[in-house]
Amino acid sequence: MLLKFTKMHGAGNDFVVLDGIRQRISLSQEQMRLLADRHFGVGCDQILLVEKAHDASADFRYRIFNADGGEVEQCGNGARCFVHFVHDQKLTGKPEIVVETKNGLIRPRLEEDGRVTVNMGAPVFDAARLPFTDGTGAASEPLDVSGRMLTISALSMGNPHAVLVVEDIESAAVGEIGPLIERHPRFPKRVNAGFMQVMDRQSVRLRVYERGSGETLSCGTGACAAVVAGIRLGLLDSPVTVATHGGTLIIAWGGEDTPVLMTGPAISVFSGEINL
Repeated sequence: MLLKFTKMHGAGNDFVVLDGIRQRISLSQEQMRLLADRHFGVGCDQILLVEKAHDASADFRYRIFNADGGEVEQCGNGARCFVHFVHDQKLTGKPEIVVETKNGLIRPRLEEDGRVTVNMGAPVFDAARLPFTDGTGAASEPLDVSGRMLTISALSMGNPHAVLVVEDIESAAVGEIGPLIERHPRFPKRVNAGFMQVMDRQSVRLRVYERGSGETLSCGTGACAAVVAGIRLGLLDSPVTVATHGGTLIIAWGGEDTPVLMTGPAISVFSGEINL
């Protein structure tokens, strides 16, 4: 199978983007893992698939697969890359599009400066919807991780997140604690683990151990979740600049039932073909 692709990144969070409108794509999990492999494939954190919308009110359908081949609900950095891709490929000329995802509709907008703003919808705190067993929906929750009692904020930005506030992001045990939180039994569908250092009331630094991909250079939904958690904890004021190892995102949130807005870059690196 000869497959055309575009390699892209949003603040260092990298993707293989596939046009499922002009080529027929049906990949197994094994082929997804090969495509994402940084030694034997193209290499990426996630694979993004552009398809025709099923929903009559949407312009496109957007599917996301982690590096392990598992399909997930949402990816904020990927949504920005999605917008640039459909414009670069002349699939649309609209500055704002309606995109169907596994978790519902999103409305990303291409700004005049080339950045993309994505309305990520309102955060969800209902523990049953994450799901987060025995969660209360409060701003902070205790979590026993291998005998170590941590305090997290659990919420969904279309996918589940557990956010920890840390004193120093560089010395945080992301590689040790991240996998334990990701597969914690209280998160039956696994979870993304975010480690946030508050710099001031409108600035944070963030590292995220992503479900199914490991630590990535940036995570858009993770940045949204971190800012929402920080505002609920009384530590931050909107809008907030989120610095990751891969770049900077701007996150704005007006409170409980309002949507989270994420603005950041999206870059095309190269295009090519691979024989799977």
